[in-house]
Amino acid sequence: MNLVFITGASSGIGQALALAYLQKGWRVAVVARRADTLNAWVQALQKTMVLDSEQVGVFHADVQNTDSLIAAADDCIAQMGVPDVVIANAGISLGIDTAEREDLAVMKQVMETNVLGMATTFHPFIRAMQTRGAGTLVGIASVAGIRGLPGHAAYCASKAAVISYCESLRGELRSSGIRVITIAPGYVATPLTERNRYPMPFLMTPDAFAHQAIQTISRGTSYRVIPWPMGLIAKLLAGLPNALFDRLLTGRPRKHRHSDR
Repeated sequence: MNLVFITGASSGIGQALALAYLQKGWRVAVVARRADTLNAWVQALQKTMVLDSEQVGVFHADVQNTDSLIAAADDCIAQMGVPDVVIANAGISLGIDTAEREDLAVMKQVMETNVLGMATTFHPFIRAMQTRGAGTLVGIASVAGIRGLPGHAAYCASKAAVISYCESLRGELRSSGIRVITIAPGYVATPLTERNRYPMPFLMTPDAFAHQAIQTISRGTSYRVIPWPMGLIAKLLAGLPNALFDRLLTGRPRKHRHSDR
């Protein structure tokens, strides 16, 4: 039975991906800071789904803590084996104002979670996958990584880094049998987006996103924006001259600062 390892699985996209894989009969290793939330979720699932006692593994880790995350990965390998698919999904979105001194620390937090956390998620599995000659590493990026948005500098920069990082890693591992896949969601209705103060076109549910993401992973597509209409918009935005892009952003509400309520 295939195994998938998913970070940030206590809510939103991560939890939807875990559920979708379970429904397909996969074994699932779920990882999050809130192990109690994960355990409660698994217990609730057992009341509605027939789950093998070894089908779900719950691991506690903070993706900002390198040792914690590597320990969770090592525990997963020891208890469940080397995953077939590793999904680095955990991420945070916090608005910043670079004029504010305290927001530099917030930007550091976002970068450490979204970028270094992804590299740390992949790290413990690469050698074992190379030895096996197969495996899939999936980085969850964002369309926000394609062009910068007001107030969103930390998140946009982190997701742009994710896209480039996964592209670099894909080239490095191409001959090893390991696939590296980048998935860039548009707007998904999760706790990450619920406080946004601007329109979110093509907003989709986590379950709908998970269904399309799993199809992308199974096909081995190297890069995909989900949903596809957002992909078309992303391509258009990427090709716009700066002057025109800046004009389009005029009057657009900025991402609220992390301290705003």
